[in-house]
Amino acid sequence: MSSFGKTLMVQGTTSDAGKTTLVAGFCRVFARADVSVAPFKPQNMALNSAVTLEGGEIGRSQALQAYACGLEPHTDMNPILLKPNSDTGAQVIVQGRAIQNLEAEDYHRYKPVAMQVVRESHQRLTDQYDLVLVEGAGSPAEINLRKGDIANMGFAEAVDCPIILVADIDRGGVFAHLVGTLDLLSESEQNRVVGFVINRFRGDIALLEDGLDWLEQKTGKPVLGVLPYLKNLNLDAEDAVDAQQSSEQAEINIKVLVFPRISNHTDFDALRLHPQVNLEYVGEHAEAGKSLEGADLIILPGSKSVRADLDWMRRNGYHRQIEKHLRYGGKLLGICGGFQMLGNILIDDLGIEGVPGQSDGLGLLELDTQLLPEKQLTQVSGNLAIRAGGKFSGYEIHCGQTAGAALERPFLHIDGSPLAEGSFEGAVSKDDSILGTYVHGLLDQPEALSDILSWAGLEAPEFLDRNAIRDADLDRLADCIESHMNWQKFSAATGLEWVARSGEKERA
Repeated sequence: MSSFGKTLMVQGTTSDAGKTTLVAGFCRVFARADVSVAPFKPQNMALNSAVTLEGGEIGRSQALQAYACGLEPHTDMNPILLKPNSDTGAQVIVQGRAIQNLEAEDYHRYKPVAMQVVRESHQRLTDQYDLVLVEGAGSPAEINLRKGDIANMGFAEAVDCPIILVADIDRGGVFAHLVGTLDLLSESEQNRVVGFVINRFRGDIALLEDGLDWLEQKTGKPVLGVLPYLKNLNLDAEDAVDAQQSSEQAEINIKVLVFPRISNHTDFDALRLHPQVNLEYVGEHAEAGKSLEGADLIILPGSKSVRADLDWMRRNGYHRQIEKHLRYGGKLLGICGGFQMLGNILIDDLGIEGVPGQSDGLGLLELDTQLLPEKQLTQVSGNLAIRAGGKFSGYEIHCGQTAGAALERPFLHIDGSPLAEGSFEGAVSKDDSILGTYVHGLLDQPEALSDILSWAGLEAPEFLDRNAIRDADLDRLADCIESHMNWQKFSAATGLEWVARSGEKERA
């Protein structure tokens, strides 16, 4: 069944070309113009995920895009999520639920089933909303991934929807990216691409116009817009760890240990944006040779493979640096997998995250953790049990069940979860130097952020609301798109005349 008039897909010439951002911006543009719109990504591969109200797991980018639409995230918005747990394998999450770990070859054989799931979720969205904005994955021109594709052209051909191709001019070679990508597609796929968007342009647009004219003549397809480079656009990253923050006004040094399988690194976006914080990432994706020394607070983040990342930490000597840091009066925060590492032992007899077995933890909190097949997925809210007891909201997403005496000194009081109403969560060490919790998203809440920074040694933390910053930047992105898209060309190319008129109305 054709989805023309109901579905528009954005694909990119490369990873990080701007697909997530463009879809999020379109979502906010059309939502502000009272268009009933929802985001969709057939297949996402990322360790940065979110939890929906119904207790399902989806990619962080679709949660951002749902927020841009003014919607609660739903599992239909990202029916297939792949969370890599090795170089060749991943945990497969289907409509919010983890079903199994598969190697690449096994997942390739599973794709026909995955496509059926994708089609079902997409159909439910098109039944409910006037417009579904779809984000592709990587590039549609990956020859080795074409067979059985469900993320790019395979999906677009199956539902018969138009495609906008976006390219990043900031990295160079934009015309080669666009023409080359188009040339590697089949004839029917080429016909499905209705126009181009050039992203992250800096400079005088007049100097680009000859190239734009050439591109349109060469391909016979219109350039629908040239979007300028937006500095300091602070939206949730799909997977890549964002650049660290360094401020002349900073009063506290915080270092995050970046594991090879770090998950949900957006937990630290608020720290990256805080004017009183110097935030530094140390480890797998950070500059070689950097250490944890000089930190007031060290954070152990979430991990998709806790035992493997714990072993990596020890091989690189970071556990010794943490011990020294605590001896000299430093503070330590463990979140999710990082919380599990703080205990005495981590048991994975069922091989939930890899080879069955168990590993010694750092022995910093009296805790033991056992990994179980059923993943805990829930949104929670409440108050911190430290400092001023600031309000928080966040989400849990883990397979571990943790027990031990350290839980008698809780970090959080949870009152917003039907699964844990009135309960306590997390742990605080006897000397108040260590905090541990399963809850992600704590630092996005201004009160909780201030309390945690105060605990870490910052005397008078400034108010910072991560959610308000996100919302303002989505509006800034939408304003940019409204101003720099050619809505007349957009209408003619996509056939979405009513959407284009809404965009024109909003821009006026």
